[in-house]
Amino acid sequence: MGVEVGAQAARSRALAVLRVRSRALAVALLPAAGAVVLIAAAGTGHLEGGAWTAVRWAVTVLAVLVLLGAGIVALVVARARPAMSPTIPITEASAPDLYRLVRDLADRLEVPAPSAIALTPDCDSWLEDRTHRAHGTAAENGGSAAGAGGAGRGGAGRDGAGRAGPGRESGAAAAVRGAGAPQRRTPAAPVLVIGSPFLWWMRVGELRAVLAPVVAGTGPSAHPDIAAARRFVRGLDAAVAVAAAPGRGPLVRPVLGGVGRVARLLLRSCRVHAAEMERGVAAAASERAQNVDYGVRIVAQEQVGLAYAGWDRLLTRVALPAWRMGRWPSRLDAGVVSALTELSRRDRLAEGFASRLGERPACDLLEEPGVVDEAASLLAARLFHGGPAEPGPDWAPVAWQEYPDEVVDRKWRADAARLHRVLDSLGVGPSSGAAGAHPEGPTLGRVLDHLTDPAAGAAAEAARAAEAAGSGEAAGTGEAARTDEAAGSGEAARTSEAAGTAEAARAAGTAEAAATAHAAATEATTPQIHAEATPHSHPHPDFEDAGAEDDPCEGRGGTLAAGLSAEVAREEAAAPPRPAPTGQGPDEALWDDGALPLFPLQPPRSGRELLADHVTAMVCCAAVDTAGAAPGLDWLDGPSLLIHGVRAADLAPRVLTLVEDGDPEPLRSWLTDLGVRPEKPVRLV
Repeated sequence: MGVEVGAQAARSRALAVLRVRSRALAVALLPAAGAVVLIAAAGTGHLEGGAWTAVRWAVTVLAVLVLLGAGIVALVVARARPAMSPTIPITEASAPDLYRLVRDLADRLEVPAPSAIALTPDCDSWLEDRTHRAHGTAAENGGSAAGAGGAGRGGAGRDGAGRAGPGRESGAAAAVRGAGAPQRRTPAAPVLVIGSPFLWWMRVGELRAVLAPVVAGTGPSAHPDIAAARRFVRGLDAAVAVAAAPGRGPLVRPVLGGVGRVARLLLRSCRVHAAEMERGVAAAASERAQNVDYGVRIVAQEQVGLAYAGWDRLLTRVALPAWRMGRWPSRLDAGVVSALTELSRRDRLAEGFASRLGERPACDLLEEPGVVDEAASLLAARLFHGGPAEPGPDWAPVAWQEYPDEVVDRKWRADAARLHRVLDSLGVGPSSGAAGAHPEGPTLGRVLDHLTDPAAGAAAEAARAAEAAGSGEAAGTGEAARTDEAAGSGEAARTSEAAGTAEAARAAGTAEAAATAHAAATEATTPQIHAEATPHSHPHPDFEDAGAEDDPCEGRGGTLAAGLSAEVAREEAAAPPRPAPTGQGPDEALWDDGALPLFPLQPPRSGRELLADHVTAMVCCAAVDTAGAAPGLDWLDGPSLLIHGVRAADLAPRVLTLVEDGDPEPLRSWLTDLGVRPEKPVRLV
């Protein structure tokens, strides 16, 4: 370990953690020591009598029980498997240039090289200790051969296995398998985990600058005191997880409950010291890497923030709709480049970032970047959405060029079909304009008629008329002012004064008229709402109860939104359970399927959001079927409607006006301008 101040502070904190372990051991041995003293004293004749005999037996029994409990705690802590981040293992055979870059960086920093490299579908990089016996197979699969010629200082030697890269086994299924059978524990440096979006967006020099402080952390990690303190803390954390796991028997549950309480007590005792130790390690690594590519690192940190923004946008706006349709984009990392390039085209603050694309990308350090991208994309779907671990008929990959037809169009038509199923369950009849050849067909007009609130529409029409009248009067006043100014200053002053008086009177009259219209709309709304709640002799309790929470007015939109929420919940509940990955038992899984997704991207959608999404889908289906529009993919906004090759960006506010206010006029005029016919039936799934 170097002479950095942070390294010395980390070592002192590590010793404090080890002192907590020593104190716990001393407490466990104290009754046994007392029992030995009492037994030895009785054997030499110093402590005799009935009272001392009872004390000796009591202390001996207590010592046996304490030693038994301490042994159980120690056994659980030693055998419990510490948490391991789900990653994509990268062998040296699949990325020799990347391993060479990391070893050269370790040589410049004078620290041990990482024992292996793995990728994670996130915008972060870190070192992960996988020396536990349960992680032996995973570490080897990750490329335990740290490199030819000794793998740098302190690194693991070459194992000569020559394993293939990720994605060889059943597409990308091998990337998300759990650890295999326990292997012999061998000392090794930590595994370097790199965020996969960095490899595709960053250039080679930028990646090296970003990884410098991470790789420098292998120096403090190699110190025996720090390594022992980390193993102790990870063992306690794993023991707490084992004690909290459900499904234990009635005899095992109390024992593990006691183990969990002891482990939590020890964790609280060393929590501050462990946190300060990690801060010291990070400070030491940053100090050691300060002189390595310092200028490039400043620029690279900007790219880290940009990559994070693009990755988050791509997952929430583009990948999530596909995952909900049972499809997973197989080139998410390549999509980050497209998304950030589109951002640089739209945002002037990002100008110049696209010019970097002419330099060598870091993904060129991989032998088969497409295979790695596919494995990372599948793992991202599993972590962020809870998808299956392996592709299948209901979980198939989709390429970006197929996304509009395979995801966008299918999503719109599935949402439109669900919307009409809920309308059918509510007893909503066909639209007033569907009296032609298909009176019962799924039309957009049926949705518009159901969501239209006559009182709200009248109020909005009155407001628009008042606004238009005010605009005309303002134009007339301005024209009069210009005429008066040309006629003369005196006459203009008199005319302006008269115009001001008249304008004030008109404004007062307009305000009074608007107030009157608002009062009339308010009076008309209440009976209309109650009238809408009573027509159906078979009310839907689940729809109406949910609608009362989602819509304070309990109107048509609230009932329909509640029906959609209930329908979506039923579909999710009826979905078949996902099978476990082939060759992976319940004790070998990296995580429990019940806990997936580990990192949900969005909270559950409200009824209003579901209703707006379904109405938008219905509008898009009608535009595609009757006006020649087409589904498209926007890298920043996800599914989009293309009209003559241009994205329709003004649809959302008109849909919200219909859903929230019950006013269909903005949407109807938009449909009329584009030639969309709401009365024509659309094709559903």
